Amino acid sequence: MPSSPLILVSKSTVFPDKASNLGNLKLSVSDLPMLSCYYIQKGCLFTRPPLPIDALIPLLKQSLSRTLSFFSPLAGRFFTDPDGYIYITCNDAGVEFNHSKCSTWFIRDVIGPLHVPELVKELFSFDKTVSYQGHFRPIMAVQVTELGDGIFIGCSVNHSVADGTSFWNFFNTFAEICRKISNNQKVEKIARQPDFSRDSALISPAVLKVPEGGPKVTFNENEPLRERIFSFSREAILELKAKVNSKKEELLINGDFNAVEIFGKQSNDKYYNDNGKDLTEIFEKWLLKTAAIPNTVEISSFQSLCALLWRAVTRARKLPSSKTTTFRMAVNCRHRLNPKLDPLYFGNAIQSIPTYASAGDVTSRDLRWCAEQLNESVKAHNDDTVRRFIHNWEKDPRCFPLGNADGASMTMGSSPRFPMYDNDFGWGRPVAVRSGGANKFDGKISAFPGREGTGSVDLEVVLAPETMAGIESDLEFMQYVTN
Repeated sequence: MPSSPLILVSKSTVFPDKASNLGNLKLSVSDLPMLSCYYIQKGCLFTRPPLPIDALIPLLKQSLSRTLSFFSPLAGRFFTDPDGYIYITCNDAGVEFNHSKCSTWFIRDVIGPLHVPELVKELFSFDKTVSYQGHFRPIMAVQVTELGDGIFIGCSVNHSVADGTSFWNFFNTFAEICRKISNNQKVEKIARQPDFSRDSALISPAVLKVPEGGPKVTFNENEPLRERIFSFSREAILELKAKVNSKKEELLINGDFNAVEIFGKQSNDKYYNDNGKDLTEIFEKWLLKTAAIPNTVEISSFQSLCALLWRAVTRARKLPSSKTTTFRMAVNCRHRLNPKLDPLYFGNAIQSIPTYASAGDVTSRDLRWCAEQLNESVKAHNDDTVRRFIHNWEKDPRCFPLGNADGASMTMGSSPRFPMYDNDFGWGRPVAVRSGGANKFDGKISAFPGREGTGSVDLEVVLAPETMAGIESDLEFMQYVTN
């Protein structure tokens, strides 16, 4: 293997500029299952800042130190008490800060290739670090990498401490504080103060029994994979959503005939199939039946996009029609619990919603049918469902089995609603958002907002090489791709 062109310039520890008064925060039933996951790795690519690097690095360290005073759990460590409960102790132990350089790589090398290059993984610290290691290692690491014409700011955060909502609130605040300090403004408060309360249904008396040496990841981290960013413009997504929500979608009625096949085939107000059989009576009954079925459920843009990908990947995998496929979606439970959690609750407040369907149904039924299955799963995930998930976990505490064990699963994470591009450190918005190699397996998908905003979406898709080739030649899927 050729040596990496990336050079580590310096490594240091950054501490909060004020002592924490939070004390210990107990890990919740949403935090604990993540102990077997790798650290979250997300970051932003920027054009070259206007100040020299020997001024930029101290500025970023100072800004990080100030930010940690508002997010003190990130500067803490884990500890397990004698009863087996795991806590974050907000002891101001600090976070790792690495300054790296890769002068032979440019912005175009990060975002230009069709498939995400391997070097992107090196833009993050703590690669392949399991979250349980927060007992012994920093809960967060920040890596700033100089490129030939830009910089990359990557954050690796323990997944048992933060979910995507918490992660991006930290990152946005880091940028906000850096921008203020660079403009000689005082930083006495922040726009989005995190909530560290631990008094909801997520806090449980159940104990997770950890194996000797700590939990391990539950997927094959060495399987061959391809990774690509598929971009979807606002116009393409609106077109897709309109198609999914159209009342002209094909409907199968008792397997007798396809409604679309007989539209327009009429003579003297009678309806015939291609063999000349009079279907007037059947069609009139069908009209009465379908008229009674409300078609008022609007499928969201994102659910439409998920359905499109579910179909394309299932086709590309060439699964037996009877094989059960699973499409998992990570959902935010903050507004689903009653009483609701604070929107800025800091920690994990997510659950993974599975939607099941046979490969035959996914590939033979229409796009709306697939989207409806996803829509129904999300709609049903209310306070009762969240609490049922909690209750079931308490009966059998365990780490989350991340991966694709049966070869027929997909897992959608992150969200196009996250403010990933609202990160101006003082020299403009990011050029792109990228993630590291953490928690990636065949079927792992992450959703990002498109850089232009206005409803555009980027999907970071990780698949087996042959499956990736399959969706790249899938006409239904690729007609909506704009990159």
